[in-house]
This record gives sequence, structure tokens and C-alpha cells, in this order.
Amino acid sequence: MTYAVRYQQKSKTLKVLSIAGVALTLGLVGCSNSEQTDASGSAATETQDIELLNVSYDVARDFYKDYNPLFVEHYKAENPNSNILIKQSHGGSSKQALSVANGLQADVATMNQGSDIELLEKKGLVESDWESKFPDNAVPFTSTIVFLVRKGNPKGINDWEDLTKDGLEIVMANPKVTGNGRYAFLGAYGYGLHAFNQDETKAKGYVKDMLKNVKVYENGGRAATMTFVQRGIGDVLVTFENEANLAATDFGAGQVDIVYPKYSIKSESPVAIVKSVTDKKGTTDAAKAYLDYLWSEPAQQLAADLYLRPSVQSVLDKNGDKLPPVETFRPNDAFGSWDDIMGTYFSDGGVFDQLAINAPQ
Repeated sequence: MTYAVRYQQKSKTLKVLSIAGVALTLGLVGCSNSEQTDASGSAATETQDIELLNVSYDVARDFYKDYNPLFVEHYKAENPNSNILIKQSHGGSSKQALSVANGLQADVATMNQGSDIELLEKKGLVESDWESKFPDNAVPFTSTIVFLVRKGNPKGINDWEDLTKDGLEIVMANPKVTGNGRYAFLGAYGYGLHAFNQDETKAKGYVKDMLKNVKVYENGGRAATMTFVQRGIGDVLVTFENEANLAATDFGAGQVDIVYPKYSIKSESPVAIVKSVTDKKGTTDAAKAYLDYLWSEPAQQLAADLYLRPSVQSVLDKNGDKLPPVETFRPNDAFGSWDDIMGTYFSDGGVFDQLAINAPQ
């Protein structure tokens, strides 16, 4: 055999081995579980890579931005052979719920009103007993509706009745598509019922007068805050307590003040596992651990630090200086189930549309 022939055969052999090596490498890169080896070359325990998607409402982004690293550290300590990555999606609560209902592959839903989780339950994406899966009916923290005003409160806004003053301009989220806006509307309506001894006609009259002063309906709670603080539109922003405090202490510091009404609505932020997704992905246990940890002391204190009201009473009591007592009512106690609320007040042609001038669609 000539040297040239031997060289060609050797080259073909090396080429085949090279291709096989590349294929093996690509196969290893594509694995979600990686097998590590120790110094002697024997196989060690496999590591597992887990990815969760939390689909949440607009103004919760600040809480979960800080909560996720806390949870990842906790989970890694409990599961040293797992690597977990948390991804976020934020927007108007009901729009987010619709996205999940229409196929967005959320592992967990963390919303700001029960109707958004109930929608996912009706679609068969969330278990029917989701409220019993976690403490406090699956509500790790609450908030309430307050008023953000210009520094020094030049318009003299002290309570709900002041929102009907002539010439006042109000900014709020759109009740047709956001939980923030719905709680603001229901807070005003609940105040009217409270102030006028449950007289529906007078309560509606008050709310109609208030809504005449709405200058802007924004598509999310954070968008409403930006319109008020950064664009300088309006005299008062009607929003969640935690969002108002964030504006007052961060991007609107020195420009705004917070006014607490004497009587306001309690907003609840329920959470649930999207079991139809997690069962398919194999992430149910990790998703449950993610939501369970919301009731831990570090997570509850983080909620308080961001002006959310912890559901764990001992943590709430420790933070009374930043979360002053407010007389609140639950929307379900005043207006019925969320199905009733959505049908009566926020459906096309419902009470909101009847009372609002230029009601947003």
C-alpha cells in the first residue's frame, strides 16, 4: 500500500471520529440535566435546571424583582442539586390572566383580584380548590386604595368627598382592564354606600360626580403613576398604597404626598399554581415551593418594606409605623362574588359605563 493511500484512509477515519465527537458534544449541550464527574472520573449526582414563569400584575414587579433572588437562595439551600431560574411577566392584572387563558405558559399566576384566578380556574388551568392550597385563602399580602397628591396638597384633598371638587383632575387606571382601576372604582362606590347609609342612588350620584373629574384612564397602575408623576398630569392619583409609597419615596420623592382616606377598600393579591402547565413541564413541586415561600418571614418583611400589608399578623404588627391602620372593607362583602362584581359593574353597559363620562373601552 502506498503512502498516499494510507494517508487518505487515515484522514477519512479522523474525519468520522471528529463528526462523532461534535455530535456527542451537541447532545450533551441539549440536556436539561447534566451529569458531573468527580476527580476519579466516576459519575456524580445529576443537577437539574428548572425554569418558572410568574405571570403577575403591573405594580407587583418591584416586589418580585427582590423576592426572586431571596427564593432562589432558599431553594438552592434546600435543593443543592437544582438550579432554578425565575422569569417574570407584568401588565394589567386581567390582561395578564387573559394571556394565560389564551396560552401563555405560566407556572404560577400572582394577580391582584380573585376574578383573574377564577378565570383560569374556569378554563381548567388552575385547580378548583386553589384557595385552600396556601394560607389566608392564598393571599400572601394585601393593600388598600389611597391618594397621591402634589407636594403640600395644594388642592386640599383629605378624603373621598374631595375628589368631586370643581376643576379637580384625577388620574387612575382603567377599571375595564386593570385590577388597580377596579379597586379604585369600587373603593369610591363603597365609600359612597358607607357615607350615605347604603343609599344606592346617592352612592351612584357621588361616584358619577367623582368620575367627571377623571382626566386620564391609564391601561395599568404603573402607567397611571408615570402619567401623574413624570408627565405631571392631574392633581390626584387614585392608586394602591404600595404604589403611592413607591412614588413618594423613589421616583417622585419630594414632589408628592400621600393622603389616607378614613375608609377604603381592601385589595387582595391571590396566587395560584397553573397546574395544567406545571404538570406538563414537571415543575409543580418547584412552583408550590415558590408560592409557599411568600409566607416566610423574609418574604413577608420584604412585602412590608415595599408597603404591602403582610398577611402574617406578627410581621404586620412590627411595621405599623409605615403601614398605619385604615378602616377597610372587602369588595366581596360589599358587592358579592367576583362574578357578580364583574357582570354588574365592569361588563359592557355595566354600572361603570353608566356612570363614567367618556368611559374607556
